[in-house]
Amino acid sequence: MSSKKIKIAIAGLGFGAEFIPIYQKHPNAEMYAICQRTQSKLDEIGDAFGIAKRYTDYDEMLKDPEIDAVHINTPIPNHAEQSIAALKAGKHVACTVPMATTVQECQQIVELVKETGLSYMMMETVIYSREFLFVKEMYEKGELGRIQFLRASHQQEMAGWPGYWEGLPPMHYATHCVGPILALPKGEAEYVSCFGSGRIDENLIPIYGSPFAIETCHIKLKDSDLAAELTRSLFNTARQYRESFDVYGSKKSFEWTLIEHEDSVIHTGETPERVKIPDYAHLLPQEIAPFTTAGVYDSDDNQHLSFIQGAGHGGSHPHLVHEFLKALINNRDPYPNAVQSANITCVGILAHDSAMKGGEIIRLPDFTFK
Repeated sequence: MSSKKIKIAIAGLGFGAEFIPIYQKHPNAEMYAICQRTQSKLDEIGDAFGIAKRYTDYDEMLKDPEIDAVHINTPIPNHAEQSIAALKAGKHVACTVPMATTVQECQQIVELVKETGLSYMMMETVIYSREFLFVKEMYEKGELGRIQFLRASHQQEMAGWPGYWEGLPPMHYATHCVGPILALPKGEAEYVSCFGSGRIDENLIPIYGSPFAIETCHIKLKDSDLAAELTRSLFNTARQYRESFDVYGSKKSFEWTLIEHEDSVIHTGETPERVKIPDYAHLLPQEIAPFTTAGVYDSDDNQHLSFIQGAGHGGSHPHLVHEFLKALINNRDPYPNAVQSANITCVGILAHDSAMKGGEIIRLPDFTFK
């Protein structure tokens, strides 16, 4: 392995703090700086992890010439603006999901990556989860046979989360279910059709102009005979938290467990079998392998709610860090790169547009195709 080190800055220290010790232990990273608007929170995290370089102002941090790459973990409305600013400042970008909130912002990021030659990676947890890696391994070994159909869902109750979540259209935060169904066949969404169903609380509807409790989207994959379906809910829908995907193959099919912590199912022909999903720490440098099964903090009380609800995000965090750093070290695109991230993100944005138009078919823009 190369001895080169990438100097990393992390912006946003709620969910973002989960990544600090992973970068600190990765052999190709220097956990150089952190950024948080609140000084007390910044100092609390900086002191806990021994990070001297601290910023309360994101734009000031970007002026630091020592920083090679920025990992953005701030609220959703800030993702595009901060990614664009970092690329313009000459920094590589890793950004938590989604890439942006508009098609135009996605296009701007894609164009900046092409202009600058810098790297961008959307840090989609599900496509580096142990469940996804397990199914990916089966597929690559030929055990699934020909993929015939893919399905995914992400159902979550967002009451009580920060203000910008209130009334959010379900498909505007859909990458956790779009990601795996495009990543497994390494495909691209060509067009979508989506229906909204049900109704959320009346006081929530005017915030985004979206009435739907559930949105369900069909995706046609480009240059493929495959289609996929995904379901998303955020409010007023009784369901345990679930990030899931199902894959139907000609030889075997995989179905995600209906209830968290129970076993998933493999169907061989018409015969079902419950399966224990193995961990995939062996794919990682030994220094960060333990992070697939343990979070940063000692108790759930100190972990970010998304990490708890997502059952630790399937052990994905060290895999995400490793993929981003490997791509930078080896001068290659990460997965998903800017174009792929735009395709994944725009599925959700355009799916909601489709739902508001009664299921109208909407094509993904050309800049989201490789």
